Amino acid sequence: MQDWLKMSAAALGRAIGAGKVDPVDLAESYLDAAASHPMSQRIYARLTPERATGEAKAASLRAKAGQRRSALDGVPISWKDLFDTAGVATEAGSTLLKDRIPRADAEVLRAATALGTVCLGKTHMSELAFSGLGYNPVTQTSPCINDPEAVSGGSSSGAAASVAFGLAPLAIGSDTGGSVRVPSVWNDLVGLKTTSGRISLQGVVPLVKSFDTVGPLARTIEDAALALGVLEGRAGPDLRGASLQGAHFAVLETLALDDVEAQPLAAFESAIAHLEKAGANITRIEAPELLEAISHAGPLFPGEAYGIWRDVIEGDPDVMFAQVLGRFRAGADFSAPDFVAAWEVLHKLRAIWNARIAGFDAVLTPSCAIMPPSIADLAADEAYYVERNLKALRNTRIGNLMGSCALTLPTGTPSCGIMLTALPLHEERLLRLGAAAEAALA
Repeated sequence: MQDWLKMSAAALGRAIGAGKVDPVDLAESYLDAAASHPMSQRIYARLTPERATGEAKAASLRAKAGQRRSALDGVPISWKDLFDTAGVATEAGSTLLKDRIPRADAEVLRAATALGTVCLGKTHMSELAFSGLGYNPVTQTSPCINDPEAVSGGSSSGAAASVAFGLAPLAIGSDTGGSVRVPSVWNDLVGLKTTSGRISLQGVVPLVKSFDTVGPLARTIEDAALALGVLEGRAGPDLRGASLQGAHFAVLETLALDDVEAQPLAAFESAIAHLEKAGANITRIEAPELLEAISHAGPLFPGEAYGIWRDVIEGDPDVMFAQVLGRFRAGADFSAPDFVAAWEVLHKLRAIWNARIAGFDAVLTPSCAIMPPSIADLAADEAYYVERNLKALRNTRIGNLMGSCALTLPTGTPSCGIMLTALPLHEERLLRLGAAAEAALA
């Protein structure tokens, strides 16, 4: 049964369908592992054993009757603590929302539950999702699988750790500037950033609604594809026959390769060589519009975030982590005309970017420019925290600003990933490329 804690979500689903695994036993195994693991309190904000057991019993009956609802029917999933769960606290890693208990599930949780998935519990996160590092002295700081004394990446920090430490076969997180991908990279997982607007945000505690997206953190591309399906209430993309033969990738040299640390850079270049060996064509490109986008992005994230949260935050600001509070309050420095003008510029730059990458299957970059920093160093030095946070999110933020979908997968070097970025709403195509790339890098 301990092997179940290492299996992919898809493999567990197949085992349930074949009658080799009972969903009740599976849920109990994960609940027991989560309750007893020494890192559990740093990973799970709260478990939902009653719900998980009830959902697993229903999945077990369906499996025995040959009436499974999806490939993930009976498979446990952890949920970042910003997805509303009926009758269970959803606090988004902040004392500001302490004991906030929603009356209904988030729409994506309802969709996944309707297709038979089992809700294990809620995972820790950066406060109100406004950090790419995962350091949260207010609630808990989740550990990195490759160094428990380092941060796991944020803001879906506990989501990544739950899968990496074998306490969930699959996790659902959110990504506003890199919050699915950074923790996926540092914990050697697959992470999918979906196109803004594709997946419902109803019942998801917001950060910046214009950029917030929902996506999975998974052990394999297949798991990510199946997760995309259940989040939308349907079957996942078909990955059969995926190949890199004739694929045309662009390596982005503007911004994304600047000051990349030695390990991520070496891992990226090695991964490129493997993709070429598997039949991919590589072209190196510049995209100066990205530099302009970054220079005009100042009002967009903090401006909207503070507009959403100002009244709540200023009602009790002293309970917040100072670094996150400062990021929110920076939004007060921008006027409404600044905000509108920045969006006008960004729309034009997105059109230039989309035209530039339209002839490629995907754009390749290192997923993250840095290795996970230590918790102690972040706690000791505010300037270091700010610098590491900006650097951690630099490459992932490109996809958010440009409205793209993006996928990160492990390179084989611990805490180093390669990212594939594509045109909006091209997730199915991106996952097929990811499946072929995954095989090439294995």
